[in-house]
This record gives sequence, C-alpha cells and structure tokens, in this order.
Amino acid sequence: MTQALPSSLIVIPCLNEAAHIGALLDQLCPAAARLGARIVVADGGSTDGTLAIVGERLKKDPRIILLHNEKRIQSAAINLAVARFGDGAQYLIRIDAHGGYPDDYCDRLVEEALATGADSVVVSMLTSGSGAVQKATAAAQNSKLGTGGSKHRHLSAGEWVDHGHHALMRISAFQAVGGYDETFSHNEDAEFDYRLRRAGYRIWMSGRTQMVYYPRASLKGLYFQYLGYGRGRAKNVLKHRVIPKVRQMVPLLVLPVVLLAAFSFVHWIAAVPLLIWASVCLGYGLATALSERNADIALAGVSAMVMHFGWSVGFWLQLLGLGTRRGVA
Repeated sequence: MTQALPSSLIVIPCLNEAAHIGALLDQLCPAAARLGARIVVADGGSTDGTLAIVGERLKKDPRIILLHNEKRIQSAAINLAVARFGDGAQYLIRIDAHGGYPDDYCDRLVEEALATGADSVVVSMLTSGSGAVQKATAAAQNSKLGTGGSKHRHLSAGEWVDHGHHALMRISAFQAVGGYDETFSHNEDAEFDYRLRRAGYRIWMSGRTQMVYYPRASLKGLYFQYLGYGRGRAKNVLKHRVIPKVRQMVPLLVLPVVLLAAFSFVHWIAAVPLLIWASVCLGYGLATALSERNADIALAGVSAMVMHFGWSVGFWLQLLGLGTRRGVA
C-alpha cells in the first residue's frame, strides 16, 4: 500500500535544536523512504551545532536537504520550503523539531488524508516534560485551566474541525490560499486555518496518530512564548475581524486584573480579583498533584499563571499597537 501513496514533502522549521534534530532525522528517514519524500530542514540561523548535525545526516541520506531560512520564523520556513521543493509532491508534512512522534506518524497522516479526502490533517498535541518546570508546564498545557479545552490538546477519535495542530496539508490547497502569512511569528497556523476554511477546504483531526510536545524549560521562556501567542491571536482578530472564543477571552482579563491590583493601596478590594485568579490557579495545581499523587506537577498552577499573563499582555500590546514583535523561529 505504501508504494501507492502520493509523494510528500516533509519540512522541519528549526532554530538551535541540536538536542533533538539528529534523533528526529534518524526517525524520519525510514518514513521518507516509504513515502518517496524529501526532508527539508529549514534552519533559521542555528549557532548550537544544529547545522553540523544536519550536515552529517545529509551526507548519509540524499533525501535530506538543508535550507537557510533568513527570515527565521516558522511561517517563512514552510513557505520557502514549499516554494523551492514543493513541485511534484502532493502533501506537505510539517514537523516541529521540538516534538516527539510515532515511527508511523507520516504514513498515518497520508493514509488518513486519502481516506477522508481532507485538505488538511491536524493532530492532537500532548505535552510532556522531564524537569520540574517542564513537568509543571506540561500538566498545565494538558489541562482546561491552561488551554481552555482546546480540542487539539486532547486525544480525538477523528472529526472535522476548524483548527488543530498542523501536521499535513495538500500542497495545492496550501498554495491556493497563499501559504502562511509571514507577518505572523506566532499563531500563523490558526490564521492560515481561518483562510483555508473560508476558501472551502476541509480540516480533519486525526484519530489515528498524535504528537508529543516538549514545553519550555524555564518560566521566562514560557512567558515570552505565550507573549508571542497573545500577539498572534490579536493580529488574527485585527486582520479578520473575528471575535475571540470564550476560552480565549477569559485570559484577556488577566492583565487588567493585575493592573487593578496596583491600586490596592487605595482600597483593598482592588486586589480581590487578582487573589481569586491566583487562588484558582494555584489550587488547581495542588489539587491535580494530589489527585494524581504526583508532587512534580504541584506547580502547574504557577505555569498556568505565567501562560495566562504572557498571553494577556501580548494580546493587549498588539491590540493597542504597543511594543515590538518578538520574532522567534
């Protein structure tokens, strides 16, 4: 059956992923051979040894291509790879360097696209960590407290959706809607899905495979990540005049609540909303740790607070036209 599968282009946007890129390429090469695919590593200017690792792998496997992404961000990386190497391939498979995948991940995506006729196949993204901060953040990101119940943060049995974690796209559909908007350093996937649906294309969430995401290992990194997510969501709202969903609107209150607490010297009641938010988050983390008998995730509430605050700050800054974009590949 795999010999009859249409060819694909596997693209890995990356920046300073020396800890992951070697093992990831080793895992993807057999799948590329089965699918008749090329693997494009679109690097945004790594300085940690990533380029040397990719260079060694491409000497052993001609399917691997190293592409310099001078714009650094992921949206530009995918667009560049499709423009350079998309001819002759039917499907684009997007792989995040900072993730974990089943060995048959690419095969299942293509098979499911063919079975459903979907123009895009998205997947559930489960989060896992190894250090104290990563474990706490993973627990927060896998919970409704941290993500508001986003569908792609939980396992699916297979269903048509509006958005999900990008995995596979029909290249003709990707090109028809203009690819990713390169003014987006974050949230480019949700913005793309909005245009894809408006153009009449369909998105299927896989029930046969999923990926594992490894979160930021520091609260500072987590904050800046969600600052970017908040900015990206606001850019999407401004561009398409869409109203955020309820689960996205609730975190918008966090920055106003924090600012309001600054006036608690006038009256103590100004600090009450902040105390309620903090109590809910911290209490959730402790309750989760107790219910799962896992002390490592007791600080999930702290991670959730950092996520909420960063997202809220980013959204308001973008909405008000303040600050500069933090471009991260």
